[in-house]
Amino acid sequence: MSDTPTKPTGPLAGLRVLDLSRVLAGPWSTQILGDLGAEVIKVEQPGQGDDTRRWGPPFLDDGSKDAAYYLCANRNKQSVAINLADPRGAELIRRIALESDIVVENFRVGGLDKYGLDYASLSAINPKLIYCSITGFGQDGPYKDRGGYDFLIQGMSGLMSINGRKDGEPGEGPMKVGIPISDLVTGLYASISILAALAHRDRCGEGQHIDMALLDTQVSLLANQASNYLNGGMIPRRLGNEHPNTVPYQDFACADGDILVALGNDRQFRSFCDLIGRPDLPDDPRFVDNGHRSPNRQALQDELRPAIARWKSDDLIAAMEAAKLPGGRVNEIPDILADPQIAARGVVRDMVRSDGTPVKVLGYPGKFSRTPADYRRAPPRSGEDTRAVLGDLLHLDEAEVAALVDAGVVAEKLH
Repeated sequence: MSDTPTKPTGPLAGLRVLDLSRVLAGPWSTQILGDLGAEVIKVEQPGQGDDTRRWGPPFLDDGSKDAAYYLCANRNKQSVAINLADPRGAELIRRIALESDIVVENFRVGGLDKYGLDYASLSAINPKLIYCSITGFGQDGPYKDRGGYDFLIQGMSGLMSINGRKDGEPGEGPMKVGIPISDLVTGLYASISILAALAHRDRCGEGQHIDMALLDTQVSLLANQASNYLNGGMIPRRLGNEHPNTVPYQDFACADGDILVALGNDRQFRSFCDLIGRPDLPDDPRFVDNGHRSPNRQALQDELRPAIARWKSDDLIAAMEAAKLPGGRVNEIPDILADPQIAARGVVRDMVRSDGTPVKVLGYPGKFSRTPADYRRAPPRSGEDTRAVLGDLLHLDEAEVAALVDAGVVAEKLH
């Protein structure tokens, strides 16, 4: 479109996404598609915008006062403010859908039906459309009409029951993960599913509906913990920083601070024991292999802790690295964002908003040899692209756009 700072260069260049989602799971998915080159048109409510614009502090110190939270999931998008509850606004969105390849929405089940923006309505005018619905519990089942929130899903899914300190330890009890993991991973799965649907469309010429549920996604992430129960009858419990299967795989206290020890096999265990001056431990029948170490973990920890406590953390980490044994320390967020490895990989990216305000973002982690992700648009202000999208894509002239603005059907920049 005419105000696009640079032409998309990623592997999805040439595709258009109509983003009817807000908060995190949907925007995370559409940001990924945008990073990979798709044109993303984000529709926001006039005068309000995405809820996360107000999820602060901290806020940007500019005229927008957008929250840092919003900035994490909305780059490489154009923002248009359209009132979909107005029939004229809904018609504008239908016209955008007609020119789009993908729609992503996270309204409650049936919430878009009354506006004629549901899958049945939009696929009738654009049969090749890939339409992804993201909800808490999916389009069917006894919970389908419930609202889904990350914290709620973390608890209901069983995740919190295996996250936190062990019973009997200070601070025991279920604990949520420190990032909205259910939202983020649902966004990832949504992107994967959309790409799969695109492959099907390339072969068969038909679009389809994708039904993504936060609860389904989070339960699928139980992975080895669920398999331990389904195939071994083991009921997973909270283990703090310990691993439910592999031992030792946890934090230990050195003389000047904690380190992480992540030994994945018997060979690594023997090498580590040699390193810390306890070569006898691997020959103890209780610790001879992981199958014996796991049920005897407390006894092994009692043997390892005094030997590890004699070391300074930097010295032990360096010795483990020299021996090619996996270990490290627990970084705080400022530490890892300033880490030379992160700098070398280009994870932190500098962008500039349309008004010149600098914004830092975390980039797409995949490195493509031929079609890398690009960073052409900083997270937009609400509605700042309304006029450009309506003019360039839908061919509305200035007078038509002005009339829609005057009628409250659309809005330009919120701030």
